[in-house]
Amino acid sequence: MSRLFRLRFLLVALAVLASVVVAAPTKAQKPLRVYNVVNGTLGDKSFFDSAERGLQRAMKELGIQYKTIELTEDNSKWEPGLDDAMADVNNYDVLITGTYQMADFMTARADNYPDKKFIVYDTAVDYTKCKCANVYSIEYAQNEGSYLAGVYAAAMMKDGKLPNLSGKGIIGAVGGLDIPVINDFIVGYEQGAKSVNPDIKVIKQYVGGDKPFFDPAKGKEIALAMYEQGADFVFGIAGGSGQGVIDAAKEKGKYAIGVDSDQATIVAATDPKAAAQILTSMQKNVDNSLFRALSLHLEGKLPYGQVEVIGLAEGAVGLSKNDIYNKATPDSVKKLVDEAEAGIVSCKIKVDTAFEKARPCTPATMPAATATK
Repeated sequence: MSRLFRLRFLLVALAVLASVVVAAPTKAQKPLRVYNVVNGTLGDKSFFDSAERGLQRAMKELGIQYKTIELTEDNSKWEPGLDDAMADVNNYDVLITGTYQMADFMTARADNYPDKKFIVYDTAVDYTKCKCANVYSIEYAQNEGSYLAGVYAAAMMKDGKLPNLSGKGIIGAVGGLDIPVINDFIVGYEQGAKSVNPDIKVIKQYVGGDKPFFDPAKGKEIALAMYEQGADFVFGIAGGSGQGVIDAAKEKGKYAIGVDSDQATIVAATDPKAAAQILTSMQKNVDNSLFRALSLHLEGKLPYGQVEVIGLAEGAVGLSKNDIYNKATPDSVKKLVDEAEAGIVSCKIKVDTAFEKARPCTPATMPAATATK
């Protein structure tokens, strides 16, 4: 090796070493601090538990720190509770909250904290009433996943091999409240079912009252009445009240469609008989959407100041295809569900919505989320 070559090699080595030294951080990077404000309590085996799973995953995989603040089922505590959490500016970087009940509270306050970031899910702040440049809103195309749930229920009934079918061609839906986000589930469900059996009848009723999403006794009462009328499947779209639908299905030997989480898998640990009656769930994957949002935030790519609508293509909604589903479902029905899913993602199937403005669709295998303001 010549002296000139050795000199060049040494210079290159020194340059590389210098770059490494310069690039080395002077101190450990602080983890992202997140508040998760729940207008209810954990343990619903559905919506809020899904959000919590997303935060747990972000803690493990992204290294965030988080604290969940449960405001209980008392709605008089929701606004002051959010107010207190937002004002605790020394202890969080990003604050997350969800549901339509919290949207107005966030709209009225976000501009007071321009140095903080906020994520709201299953709703959107009113960007016409605030700057809200620090708020990212997530809405879900729950009608898309619910279309698949309707296809599934009608196809299983048409197949006719499940035990204890009434043969009356009836399915049910138990909603928490008569509001657009709940009705968006129902219109997709009904459309999907009618794509298989145009003559199918859909019974709809809402829990209502002071605790529409926290009243399993009322949910059970409604579902029992539907099963008595001949419904074979009942779709519970009512948060914690949906546990009553599962209890009714177990009692009557009928079938429930879970919501928000893979409810059969969750219930199986404590009540395998009830789990066996939940052949699938329409998952609104709040966990995936919050993990995605926090990942994009850390990358500096989260589109604050707007609302994104995410659905099947983004993995934000879809059917549970667990062991119970696989065991109970014939290949012909699985194929029909898969074809419907592909049809929605490719825009060959246009799913009805309860909202005034339908989500635009770009034909693709995995189209980008729709951003609007």
